[in-house]
Amino acid sequence: MTLSIHPIDPVSSPFFGGVASGIDLTQPITADQAAEIEKGMDRFGVMVFHDQRLSDEAQMAFSRHFGELEFASNNLRDTKAQRLGAHIADISNLDIDNNVLARENRRRLFSLGTRLWHSDSSFKVVPAKYSLLSARIIPSKGGNTEFADMRAAYDTLDDATRAECEGLVCEHSQLFSRAQIGFGDFTDDERREFAPVKQRLIRRHPSTGWKSLYLASHAGTIVDWPIPEARAFLRDLIEHATQRQFVYAHEWKQFDLVIWDNQATMHRGRPFDAKEVRDMHRTTIAGLRSTLEEAA
Repeated sequence: MTLSIHPIDPVSSPFFGGVASGIDLTQPITADQAAEIEKGMDRFGVMVFHDQRLSDEAQMAFSRHFGELEFASNNLRDTKAQRLGAHIADISNLDIDNNVLARENRRRLFSLGTRLWHSDSSFKVVPAKYSLLSARIIPSKGGNTEFADMRAAYDTLDDATRAECEGLVCEHSQLFSRAQIGFGDFTDDERREFAPVKQRLIRRHPSTGWKSLYLASHAGTIVDWPIPEARAFLRDLIEHATQRQFVYAHEWKQFDLVIWDNQATMHRGRPFDAKEVRDMHRTTIAGLRSTLEEAA
C-alpha cells in the first residue's frame, strides 16, 4: 500500500495534525517512506498512525529513521530496575511488576506534572526532536493527549509582544514544573540533575524555517528578568498559545502511534481513572544542538 497523509481537520486546521494511512510500521519501512513521513511532520507537527501493533523493538527500529534515540530517564522510580528498556520511556501507571501504582506513589505524583503544558526534554541542554508514543493499553475513558501548535501561536502574537519575545532566553527545569503542582520531594542528587538549562523563547525550525514559541511548564525564569515578572509573562504566553483554535485533542485508541515535533508543538496529558491501566511506550528522538546554537 502507498503511504497517504491527510489533515485531521482540513477545514479548521489544515496545517496542524495529520493522519497517515497505507503503511504498516510493524514491518521495516523504506528510506523514501521515512522521508515522506518527515515531510508530513514538517507540515503538520503531529501525525497519527492507527492500528499499529508495535513491539518495543519495532518501535525503536522505526524511530531510528528520524535520528538518535534518547536514553529513557529513570527519574524518581521507586526501584533501580526499569520495567522497559533503556530507550523506551515508561509513560504508564504501572510498577516493575505491572501493578497499578498506588495513589500516593512518588513516581505517580511526579508524573502528574505531564498534565501541564510542556515540550519533551526542554529541560535538557539539547532538547528533543520527535516523540513517538504507542498506546498499548488505554483506560475506558479519559487520558487524552492535547497538542498546541506553537507556530500558529507565534504567528498570532501582536507586534509588540512578538518584539518583546525576540532574543529572550528562558531557564527550563523539572523543578519548576513540579513546583506548580506542589511536588517538591527532591533529593539533593535530583536537584543537581534537574539544574536549569537555557533555551531560546523563540526558535526557528531547522527544516522549515518557521518560527515558533518555545514554551513549557518547565520554563520558570527569563534571563535578566525579575522572577515574578518572568513567570507572569510566560503564563500569559501559554494562555495565548493554548487557545482552542491552536489545539488538537487526540482521543486514544489502542495501538495508535502518535508522533509529534517538540520543535513546533507543546502538549499535555489529560486525567483518567487512576485505578485503570494506562500503558504507553515512548521513544524520543534527540535533537542535534542546543536552541542557543540554532539560527535565530
